[in-house]
Amino acid sequence: MPTIPDLHTHSTASDGTLTPTELIVRAGAAGVRVLALTDHDNTDGLAEAAQAADAQGLILIPGVEISVTWNALTVHVVGLRLDPANAQLQAGLARLMAFRVWRAEEIGRRLAKHGIEDAYAGARALARGRLVGRTHFARFLVKQGRAADTNEVFRHFLTRGNPGHVPGDWASLEEAVGWIRGAGGLAVIAHPARYDLTRARMQRLLGEFRELGGVGLEVVTGSHSRDETLTFARQAREQHLRASAGSDYHGPENPWIELGRLPSLPDGCVPIWRDWPELVLQEPCAAYG
Repeated sequence: MPTIPDLHTHSTASDGTLTPTELIVRAGAAGVRVLALTDHDNTDGLAEAAQAADAQGLILIPGVEISVTWNALTVHVVGLRLDPANAQLQAGLARLMAFRVWRAEEIGRRLAKHGIEDAYAGARALARGRLVGRTHFARFLVKQGRAADTNEVFRHFLTRGNPGHVPGDWASLEEAVGWIRGAGGLAVIAHPARYDLTRARMQRLLGEFRELGGVGLEVVTGSHSRDETLTFARQAREQHLRASAGSDYHGPENPWIELGRLPSLPDGCVPIWRDWPELVLQEPCAAYG
């Protein structure tokens, strides 16, 4: 049975562990026929991914995952089917990447004050692209024996109230949606269950997002449970948002999130890809009921 599109993945252009080419080859081997590369705050991997996709006979959807500060909370907005050459988009992403450079250095300084030396150098060595993110610090600290896994690193070192926490200074929701729309793309709220929001605040976020021109909500994603998938399918219907699906794949080190294993969208969803002329697709919605 054909797989549904995977519209949220990462490569070494951000904090993934596979190059864009390796990612495309692995996706093709897993049966994925439509894949979006959505690296954090940059589109550096798209040209290489496009070449690999042509060789694999795979449809590549150009994308990006933009970091947003909304009401003091970090939210991620995925942009799909956008033009990576758009000047306004690239200017906005350049600002975010400049902050990422400073933040990585500052995380290293803060960890050094707590007795963890050379953390920035260690994270830098693990980054195969120009972005050094918190995931790279987490991998370094696991290698150093400071934690059993990257989740533990985040809990004890990199989140609010911990030694390596540096607050985000990201795009506003209006900016992120505007950059994506200005580049001809579709804006999608990524992995909504990961945000610590009450139902009322989530409704407010989705309402503001829709009013700004956002069109999609990631209903199926690698970090959602079955119940969370059903919850956000309902919220997508209530907010008149189209449903997206993406693994949020970062590499084979996370076997619980694998390419080619996304379930279908729940009944009643309107897939974000429904009207895409480049796709002649599969079953639109089914598995959960």
